[in-house]
Order: sequence, then C-alpha cells, then structure tokens
Amino acid sequence: MSSQPPEELEAPRPPQGHVRIVYLGPVAPHWEVQSEFGERSVIEEFRQRALARLLLLPPHDPQFRRNRERVARDAEREALILEWDLGIPEEEGTEEAQEDAG
Repeated sequence: MSSQPPEELEAPRPPQGHVRIVYLGPVAPHWEVQSEFGERSVIEEFRQRALARLLLLPPHDPQFRRNRERVARDAEREALILEWDLGIPEEEGTEEAQEDAG
C-alpha cells in the first residue's frame, strides 16, 4: 500500500464555472449572482448558498467580510471562478489618484 503526500491527492481542477456577485444597492435584496458558464446545477446550488450568506448584508456591514471569505472558500471548493462587483473600486488609493489626475 503506497501513501501519497496530501499535495498530490488534491490536484488543481480546471474551472467548473464562473460566477459574478453583483452589489445591487442599499435596498434589500443587496446581491445578485450571475453566471457566464458552468454546469447549471452546480451554479444554482452555489448561488443559493451565497445568497443565504449575503442577501441581507450590505458591503459596509461588519458581518459581510466574514461571509465574503466563506463564499470565496465555497467557490474554491467547487472550482468556480469568483468575481465580485461591489460598484466601488477595490483599491482605496484609486479615488485619490483620479482626483489628482483631474
């Protein structure tokens, strides 16, 4: 019986789909999950889990950060490409750079 190191047991899988989580605004429901490709049942199950974690949480809520990390781990387990559209720049310095340029 041969035992393999843990690294070899979990080889990286090719992406099984792509999802984009979009912030809709300050009025609930705050989130929408969109998909570009992937098996419909996998995407739908992921969408249900993600919305259960995020639906009533706007991005400024302290619980959002924890739940965002959980959604990201879930997408990683399912081998989904995850994209967030929060309607704001990801980098905080972006606004300052735009003001300096203008």
